[in-house]
Amino acid sequence: MTADVSGRELAEALLDARRRLLDLVADLDDREMLGPRLSIVNPPLWEIGHVGWFQEKWLLRQRRKVPPLRADADGLFDSAAIAHDTRWDLALPRRDEVEGYLNKVLDVVVAQLHEEPVDDTTRYFAWLVLNHEDMHGEALAYTRQTHGWPKPKIAGSADASAVGVGSPWPGDAEIPGGTFLLGAPRRLPFVFDNEKWAHRVEVAPFRIAKAAVRQEEFLEFVEAGGYRRREWWSQAGWRWKEAASAEHPIYWKKQSSGRWLRRWFDCWLPLEPNLPVIHVNWHEATAYCGFRGRRLPTEAEWELAAAGTSERPSRESSNRVHPWGDEPASPRRAQLDGTSLCCAPVDAHPEGDGSVGCRQMEGNVWEWTASDFLPYPAFSPDPYREYSEPWFGDHKALRGGCLFTRSRLLRNTYRNFYLPDRRDIWAGFRTAADAR
Repeated sequence: MTADVSGRELAEALLDARRRLLDLVADLDDREMLGPRLSIVNPPLWEIGHVGWFQEKWLLRQRRKVPPLRADADGLFDSAAIAHDTRWDLALPRRDEVEGYLNKVLDVVVAQLHEEPVDDTTRYFAWLVLNHEDMHGEALAYTRQTHGWPKPKIAGSADASAVGVGSPWPGDAEIPGGTFLLGAPRRLPFVFDNEKWAHRVEVAPFRIAKAAVRQEEFLEFVEAGGYRRREWWSQAGWRWKEAASAEHPIYWKKQSSGRWLRRWFDCWLPLEPNLPVIHVNWHEATAYCGFRGRRLPTEAEWELAAAGTSERPSRESSNRVHPWGDEPASPRRAQLDGTSLCCAPVDAHPEGDGSVGCRQMEGNVWEWTASDFLPYPAFSPDPYREYSEPWFGDHKALRGGCLFTRSRLLRNTYRNFYLPDRRDIWAGFRTAADAR
């Protein structure tokens, strides 16, 4: 979508996001809609109610000064006011009531977008609400994985068995370094406050892997005693590993025959050598890098590798929206949007390559970077103040999106962020090294 997107286009995007959200919970029963109490995911019933509340807050109550459609909505669904661990204890409405609330909010929003002129402020809040709903859709997908429930039935998604076995995509891209514009250009129709604004940084010459680390490569680390060898782990990582009793990635197990399996939703599958390793945390990623004598790329290095051009790869950002240019993502360019319910091999989607030769810098798996999630210079929070500011300092930055990320959310400058011990998210990584 462009800066002059119409109200009807925004309404259709919101309707699409809602169809996806409901697809992700459609087959869950009432017991599953609350789910086991875990510190890393939300009750699905609460999560979808929160999405409706957020849409009402910003597009009706904040923007239009409309009275609340539910008098109790703030006490039920305000994530900033309701501690995570208490969300299972709330007197949540029945599922049909929550879905009725979602529909009522969306009906009012869509009618207004169709019938009234859309100014820049309305566009901003519509983008915010749309991106927020897409993020929670992705969160519901990893909630299903966390609980070991069946993979979702998403309209239009291909059978996961159709991805093929693929091949390795080895080697490094050599990046000469220099001055680079890190962050979002002002021409984009919507960006989050943590992306603002493009500013010059100096990047030393470096090398970055052309592809994400594969399952076969990570298995070599596991079988070399990677989870027992202290020298490859940071101090914080070793403390985490000991406390978690981690011996391998969270959804892997070894059979008595010696064959390794991984759990994908409710199914145990043999490891796929050329698919990226996924569901590893920042500590595991940095330990693997130690094993290989490499490191994670910084945010600036990652963005330079994604956005740099072959003509001027190190002097400044080309301001391209995606690694391949400004054209929107498509299934040929990137594994996004849940179009396949499985990761692609690391050599897939050559049409999505950036100019410096890296593959899949958008889609397939989120990629951990070495960087703490910190504000850019002159950071100022946007109206949704809770989005970025509370998480600066103790979270790590990730880039690139995953197979369930909606393509309309992503651009080279988009920053995701999680605590370094999170293993449930759809995250992998690629390695980097200093220039030879």
